Amino acid sequence: MENVLIAFLITAFAGLSTGIGSIIAFFSKKTNRVFLSLSLGFSAGVMIYVSMIEIFVKAKESLTADLGDIAGNWVTVISFFGGMFVIALIDKLIPSEKNPHEVKCVEDACKTDAKNSKLMRMGIFTALAIGIHNFPEGIATFISAMQKPEIAIPIAAAIAIHNIPEGIAVSVPIYQATGSKLKAFRYSFLSGLAEPIGALVGWLVLNPFMTDTVFGVIFAGVAGIMVFISFDELLPAAREYGEHHISIYGLIGGMAVMAISLLLFL
Repeated sequence: MENVLIAFLITAFAGLSTGIGSIIAFFSKKTNRVFLSLSLGFSAGVMIYVSMIEIFVKAKESLTADLGDIAGNWVTVISFFGGMFVIALIDKLIPSEKNPHEVKCVEDACKTDAKNSKLMRMGIFTALAIGIHNFPEGIATFISAMQKPEIAIPIAAAIAIHNIPEGIAVSVPIYQATGSKLKAFRYSFLSGLAEPIGALVGWLVLNPFMTDTVFGVIFAGVAGIMVFISFDELLPAAREYGEHHISIYGLIGGMAVMAISLLLFL
């Protein structure tokens, strides 16, 4: 039970960091593009490295031990790309104008002459889109934390960083529409709740059926989800916020930090 609580708290930290983005939006006159570019690149580096070097390998070990070498390897690869398919499908169902991963800056709010009702609707739809998108991320973080907390902590930190721009995307239009920082923060905060809720639902549904095979399939799927998020969302956003080289420096830095943290737990 203690492991469940720790995993839930780690996941909650990752999800609720949308509130950090909301606070940045209130107190910053201008978006720090270099910081966001470096941070998003760093997040991508952490997630890609841990997915390919650790999570995918652990999934394969579990599946080959239970199903044999040939079947285990096939199921690992199918589950990996299955995770990518699930997150890609979710992205496809979210209209592009409501997609929370479209690059948004604090100063963009000052350029719009849209009516308050339109801004409010934009903020609410963005919050819903983020909630839908964060649900599988919550399951991914939670499952990782249940198996190996030393892997889950850097993953949670990476997801937390990538949730900061999402918090900005929700809070800016709602604040501009209502003039209420509290209301804007509330919607931003609630959108992040999807991650711990996803974790809880995932655990309640999957726990009774958890075997080595089920674990391996989920873990491989988690790796696929995180690799897709990194290439489809984090790296493009990092390049949009800053120079190409800054995002790559962040990517390499994230991989190096993740590699060192895994070596420390050998």
